[in-house]
Amino acid sequence: MKRLINQAPSKMTNMFLGLLPFLLILVVYMGSSNARLAENPNDKLLPSIEKCIGSMSKMAFEKSKRSGDYILLNDTLSSLRRLAMGVCISALFALVIGIAIGVVPYLTSTLSPLIWFFSLIPTMAILPILFIVFGLGELSKVVLIILGVAPIMTREIYQRVKEIPSEQIIKVQTLGANTWQIITRVMIPQIFPRLIDAIRITLGTAWIFLISAEAIAATEGLGYRIFLVRRYLAMDVILPYVIWITFLAFLIDFILKQFNQRLFPWFGKE
Repeated sequence: MKRLINQAPSKMTNMFLGLLPFLLILVVYMGSSNARLAENPNDKLLPSIEKCIGSMSKMAFEKSKRSGDYILLNDTLSSLRRLAMGVCISALFALVIGIAIGVVPYLTSTLSPLIWFFSLIPTMAILPILFIVFGLGELSKVVLIILGVAPIMTREIYQRVKEIPSEQIIKVQTLGANTWQIITRVMIPQIFPRLIDAIRITLGTAWIFLISAEAIAATEGLGYRIFLVRRYLAMDVILPYVIWITFLAFLIDFILKQFNQRLFPWFGKE
């Protein structure tokens, strides 16, 4: 008798099983929406799929009468710009500081307690401080992402540096390599794919901080739009926007994964 843990689905079955939960959610939503709308045609809690598509199409393909912009495109570009700035700066910080505190003992003693301290601060609690110090513009939103993501990413890089076999370090030192050569020739090539993985891991957290900042103080962005229309109970806009944000997060994660596999085919094989 073949045990269940030794049975693997075929490629088609695997794809079907992956889609099955989403199909069930869609069926349950449509059933619930139809039931509520049959009872009250003006119900806003569970709008029909057709209404959601219509509202999203209007925001995506019709120019705003007030600004003359395509609202969905403008919100998406604004949010992605803030996200990219925050995540890229955090990644650069994590790469430099993570390797530094992982390689140089004096820096480990000096900086690692500070990194650990900042990684434990509930970042949303200092959001008012950021708005007071940096104002309500773009800078405060980017800084929020950096403070929320960079310490966690730095800790991850530090751990990955410590996992590099000491035999490699001893061998290159025996061959006459100095500290800079060890970092550039041994550390960075092995850490870079792990940095991309760290970005993928913290991307969801970065989205949370971005949406939160936009909801409180912004005039454009995906988070701003969701919290703007909530006062009108416009679920036909909120739900598609949430799905759109989820799709963007999935797409960015997929691109980073493919980038890692193409540039570092050896990564994950060990």
